Amino acid sequence: MSNDQTVVTIWLLLTVGIIGTIVGSFLNVVIARVPEKRSIVRPRSRCIQCDSEISSGDNIPIVSWILLRGRCRHCSARISIQYPVIEALTGIMWIVITGWALVTAPEDSLVNPLLPLLITVASALIALFAIDVRWYKLPNEIVYFLYPTTIVGLLIALALGGDWSEFPNLAVSALGGAALWVGVIGGLWLATRGRAMGLGDVKLAPILGVILGWGSLSSAAIGLLAAFVLGAGVGLFLIITGRAGARAKIAFGPYLILGFFFGLIFGSSVWDSYLGIIGLSR
Repeated sequence: MSNDQTVVTIWLLLTVGIIGTIVGSFLNVVIARVPEKRSIVRPRSRCIQCDSEISSGDNIPIVSWILLRGRCRHCSARISIQYPVIEALTGIMWIVITGWALVTAPEDSLVNPLLPLLITVASALIALFAIDVRWYKLPNEIVYFLYPTTIVGLLIALALGGDWSEFPNLAVSALGGAALWVGVIGGLWLATRGRAMGLGDVKLAPILGVILGWGSLSSAAIGLLAAFVLGAGVGLFLIITGRAGARAKIAFGPYLILGFFFGLIFGSSVWDSYLGIIGLSR
């Protein structure tokens, strides 16, 4: 990569990151209002203590929270650190996914055509992650939004790629990924009568599986395995440290989401490494 290309790439990633933090600011509204069935459009954001409307100047992602030292300008009530964290996390995730899209771009393309879909899905998953951690639920309003979004996004990615002859193979792989995820998650939900995980996890599973499967079935398998490894690891840690009992309610959606991102970014390389270890490298 030449120096000029490096500079352009850096500026692209910085721009994407800034836009991501702005989207993250909106996600904070989604996280706060959707579980309570409130509009995400109106009214404007207000302080939960003094009900003062937050001005545009005090609503700059991350920067405003720092300048205000995490307090309301009008009543000095504390502003949750969740706000800058979600904004920063969204910006970082947009940068990571864009970087992935640049690295995995086909030879005749600048970026991977899945990029528009992935940054949209990633943003929704960040909101779902935060909501599930706090309220132990994955709202249908967000999960169902991902169904048509994913179908349209995959078709757009295929159109941008320009090779419709690959559609049958991609469709079979995507459906295989969806079947794997919903089969395992749905099977556990049925077997445990909803005690191991919620119905929201079952509804979210096919979306995560179909996107990973579109890339490869191996990515879908690695992502699902990572979700269970992470969930089991954190669960055991909480039990050992006394922070949760053996029957404590633990949200599993966040681990599905983390497993999805792991499968997306590292799934193929982990699978190739595994094949190399057992002597079946491609």
